[in-house]
Amino acid sequence: MGFTAAPGTTDDARIHDITQALPPVYADRLFTAREQGATEQQLQRIAAEGLAQMYFRANTRAYGLGVEFTDVEQIDISL
Repeated sequence: MGFTAAPGTTDDARIHDITQALPPVYADRLFTAREQGATEQQLQRIAAEGLAQMYFRANTRAYGLGVEFTDVEQIDISL
């Protein structure tokens, strides 16, 4: 995961090992987008939004942090 924030507001970019369940609303968005022929990039954006909400912004932590998939080494998605 990559993220962007104002200088000095968060740690430098680094590898994150994340085990996180997506909220049902994001899982639904992913399935719907896939069924409607979304591109891989569009699906990654939806997943990044969900992970950003649950991992980076949980409990108002890093509220305005922008998050996107960058240089993914490995991804394992279970249903």
